[in-house]
Amino acid sequence: MTSSLADKAQIAPDLGEKIRVLRKRLKCTLDETASVAGISKSFLSQIERGHATPSVASLMGIAKALGVSVQYFIDTPTEARSVHRGKELKLFGFADTANLFGRLTNRSVGSQLEAMLVRMPVGEASSVVATRADEEFLYVMSGRISLTLERTTFVLETGDTAHFASTVPHEWSNTAAEEAVLVWVGTPALF
Repeated sequence: MTSSLADKAQIAPDLGEKIRVLRKRLKCTLDETASVAGISKSFLSQIERGHATPSVASLMGIAKALGVSVQYFIDTPTEARSVHRGKELKLFGFADTANLFGRLTNRSVGSQLEAMLVRMPVGEASSVVATRADEEFLYVMSGRISLTLERTTFVLETGDTAHFASTVPHEWSNTAAEEAVLVWVGTPALF
């Protein structure tokens, strides 16, 4: 399968923009990134401006230099993947907890936001959403949870929120006589 010239013309600016945005977010210079990627600074600049399309080998080098997989650059959400229908939400669980989780955001590598629906059965012990988040946000949709941040415990009820750095020791549990439903949002950490 070959791409048309029009397709390639659109791919280059989109790919270049993703590379530039990530490089700047990581505070890497053109020189540093190009050097680690094994390409010239001018070629990387052309890629970022959409004037050149890298080979697979060059893209692999750029991905390595920026600490992501190649998938980061090619797994872009489409408009259709941007909308999630509630009736299509798939819940999943883990062996060590009775909690159920539902992904509310796209699963693309490099996303700057991750959100999960968490359903906590009555009396469920502490639960932690496995993540590499820098910051976390909780919104209690229904029920009541007990949130401990360091050594301080807060009781959060329907409509309450919490926003904290993930580096703060934390845990939460359902202390009510009914299921608790909450939305967890995190900002993925950069490696």
